[in-house]
Amino acid sequence: MTRHQHGTAAIEAMFARAKTEKRAAFLPYFCIGYPDLRESLRAIEAAAALGVDGFEIGMPFSDPIADGPTIQAATQIALDNGTTVRQCLAAVRTLREKGIHQPMLMMGYANPLVAYGADRFVRDARAAGADGLIVPDLPPEEAALFADSCAREGMALIFFLAPTSNDERIALATANATGFIYVVSLTGITGARKDLPIYLTDYIARLRAKTDMPLVLGFGISTPEHARQLRRLTDGFIVASALIRAWERGFDNMHALTGEIFAAIRDN
Repeated sequence: MTRHQHGTAAIEAMFARAKTEKRAAFLPYFCIGYPDLRESLRAIEAAAALGVDGFEIGMPFSDPIADGPTIQAATQIALDNGTTVRQCLAAVRTLREKGIHQPMLMMGYANPLVAYGADRFVRDARAAGADGLIVPDLPPEEAALFADSCAREGMALIFFLAPTSNDERIALATANATGFIYVVSLTGITGARKDLPIYLTDYIARLRAKTDMPLVLGFGISTPEHARQLRRLTDGFIVASALIRAWERGFDNMHALTGEIFAAIRDN
């Protein structure tokens, strides 16, 4: 498939396609440099060939405060491999050159991006082929750090909401976000869970009453059954730790789980 749209337009088109199929969009997470650079690109290429809707592209950082032990360990391996912000951008460029058309959201923490230069990073990310930016430790009160650059480049800037978010916080996040809202499914860090929270339906309904923005759920989603439960509840969902844990048993295990989750949301 040829890539005709970029940035927020590509993300909007992704959600529109999923909506026509009456399902949520699936965005797997892969960390550049884990378990090494070549294999991380191979994983993204393989998932793209399955037809997944988009990607959260992890940029490793030494203090990933929102991430649980599984992602922490993976990102440390990527750092030990010498993975840098510049290499992550180059990886996205390489993937685009290979014909990967799905939206890619760069996920990284503020420190290395500020050290790189916020404006410069957004500009270079757009040039490489990225469509948006997810910064877990960037509160909406500090949106200006990246907002003007993202608006200028047509890039999405994603903010988080959690079950503990009050109405004021919801209003602040939705006023500053573009592309979608990253909905944290639970209070705590990332990591695969056996069961989804029982309050999830009410939580999503509360957010939908406050905003028309697409809602993408993350944290704790780990099985095809979770995907089936979410396929009409949210606009999208992200799976991270479960894929890394499957990868620890081999590439084929990780790729199989990716395919099983994507198949689950397309089951009628």
